[in-house]
Amino acid sequence: MSKYNIVVKKEKDASYRMMLRPELVDELYEKIQQKLVLEKKYRDNEYSAKQLATDLGTNTRYISAVINLRFQQNYSSLVNELRIRDALYLLIDQRYADCTVEDISSMVGFSNRQSFYAAFYRVKGMTPKDYRQRNMKTKSKK
Repeated sequence: MSKYNIVVKKEKDASYRMMLRPELVDELYEKIQQKLVLEKKYRDNEYSAKQLATDLGTNTRYISAVINLRFQQNYSSLVNELRIRDALYLLIDQRYADCTVEDISSMVGFSNRQSFYAAFYRVKGMTPKDYRQRNMKTKSKK
């Protein structure tokens, strides 16, 4: 049993992915990036693939297919990766030094501490607290 119950998921071959026109894939990819990355919708812990599909005027199968094709992951993994990238910055930014790890977890869109720690550990191989301690010391020595 691994720490934080991290399980590697098996690849599934969904035939509908190959039925999407390349132009549609490109268009949806750009729109997904706009919504999730530029508008930072990943910070909203209520924002779902269904809501993204509605906002983009498409369906969840197409959203899923494009995320799988272009990002090589599923919606949840993509959102968690964006949240962790954000958290990496906030954890070592001096302006947020007074914020707890839980505060930062909420700021980037995680609804609970456990899911934040599990996702963080999956990406960085250490806890957010350890990351902060190691990088704050390194930053202050420079």
